[in-house]
Amino acid sequence: MNTKNIFKLLLLLVLFFPLNSFAQEDLLDILDEEVEEEVTYAAYTFKSTRIVNGHTIERMKKQQLDFRVNHRFGELNSGAYELWGLDHALINFSFDYGINDWLMVGVRRGTYQKTYDGYLKFTMLRQSTGKRVMPVSVSLFSDMGINTLKITDPNAEDLFAHRLSFVHQVLVARKFNENLSLQLSPTFVHRNQVDFDEENDVIAVGLGGRYKLTRRLSLTAEYFYASHTAGSDKFFNPLSVGFDLETGGHVFQLFLTNSRAMVEKGVIAETTSSWLDGGIYFGFNISRVFAIGKSKSE
Repeated sequence: MNTKNIFKLLLLLVLFFPLNSFAQEDLLDILDEEVEEEVTYAAYTFKSTRIVNGHTIERMKKQQLDFRVNHRFGELNSGAYELWGLDHALINFSFDYGINDWLMVGVRRGTYQKTYDGYLKFTMLRQSTGKRVMPVSVSLFSDMGINTLKITDPNAEDLFAHRLSFVHQVLVARKFNENLSLQLSPTFVHRNQVDFDEENDVIAVGLGGRYKLTRRLSLTAEYFYASHTAGSDKFFNPLSVGFDLETGGHVFQLFLTNSRAMVEKGVIAETTSSWLDGGIYFGFNISRVFAIGKSKSE
């Protein structure tokens, strides 16, 4: 190979390698941009729409129906004659339905004050990583209930409006890892009619969490601090501790709580039993999810 050919070869190498390097860098930049565009959302922050008594940020997916049965026995300190509370029970059943991927509606009927209520839950923000970073998930919950107990006092004024109650919550949760999830629940409760020594409005802050023990078993806990319990010997803050057990399409929740009610206004504003006095109830929730309708791909 003569000197002229060697010079041409060197010139080609000098020109080719920078172009090849630039092409590789451009390709890597494009790939990086595509990766950055991905958003990963936190899934299954909680395995149910309830921690124990209170709602979680979770809602039913579009066209899914959750049929739920809640059960509370009597106080454990009632003694052997009452079989430690098992002779007495309250029950509550509800239907939650996913309108779309951000809105859930629900209806309930419970033994406590023979209450009927309906509610909405909106998903506002979802915890995510990637191109869009959101550290928490946020849902809004709003409930309206009606007490349908018969009025036994003939002198009492029985107005429909007096029977109504309202609950509004901001549910803020974070899934820290595959095992631990926590939720903060600022709450406002309004009851149109109460006893003379009670407050119509109650402000509360709830704290709840879930810790995954095994693939299908989780430890759960929930506590509400309510404004009307300070210095009160009539009302107490509700505390609940229990387990979630997943079995296919069912979620079983077994727990101990000092609140016998199963609607938010009863749990938060009308808990009259104390853990310190042995006013503890054993209860369970059973959830079964059904798919309603067909997806677009079918």
